[in-house]
Amino acid sequence: MKNHALDTYFQPIVDLQSGETFGFEALNRPDYSNLFPNTDQFYEFVGQTNMVFQFEIFCRNLSLKRYIESLTEDRRDLKFVLFLNIHPHVLLDKKYHSGETLQLLKELGISPQQVVFELTERSAVTDFQEFERVLSHYRSQGYRIAIDDVGSGYNSLKTIIFLQPEFIKLDRSLIQNIDQSNTSQQLVSLIFEYVKLSGTKVVAEGIERIEEMQYLQQLGINYAQGYALGRPDKEIKLGIYPLK
Repeated sequence: MKNHALDTYFQPIVDLQSGETFGFEALNRPDYSNLFPNTDQFYEFVGQTNMVFQFEIFCRNLSLKRYIESLTEDRRDLKFVLFLNIHPHVLLDKKYHSGETLQLLKELGISPQQVVFELTERSAVTDFQEFERVLSHYRSQGYRIAIDDVGSGYNSLKTIIFLQPEFIKLDRSLIQNIDQSNTSQQLVSLIFEYVKLSGTKVVAEGIERIEEMQYLQQLGINYAQGYALGRPDKEIKLGIYPLK
């Protein structure tokens, strides 16, 4: 943290119906080392320390600053949406003051409406009433909420029902080869039909094949993310839309 020794990457999220780039997910990754040969192990280690809160704030501020630094002048008016990974416990932590992030956004020229807090922990939300109260506070300031890993387990579906997020991100396990899997097709269709009633938008993650993209586009899924649309990059690069 002291040396800012993390690389920040931005992966595009594409509107499946228009083909336009809707936004980006910010991803912070450490350099390869013998101690942490992959990113997952690094974040597992951070989660076991007493620095989770400080590290999350550091990553969020780093992502916002590097996003603006990477965004060319001619694209700043496009108002892309930026998805920021956040552990639910941080939002619930009394030490966290949303005004600090609002101040940074003001300095950087980013509207809170452009920021989506992406809740990353599959089983972290337990006190739904308290969490709903906290989220109402952030929503009143313009932020939006995304639930990640939807379809990977019971808890993520329960979270949708109670928190009614503005976005859900379908787990890649549902999307992989969905054009060939009746089971995945049925589950994705059920989730999509349910969330449409509350106005929630769906992001399909992990798309690596055009056939997957074609199926999801025909189903009416709102947005998509994956290597077929664009890999994470330190530069802000618009998504590729091979169906246009």
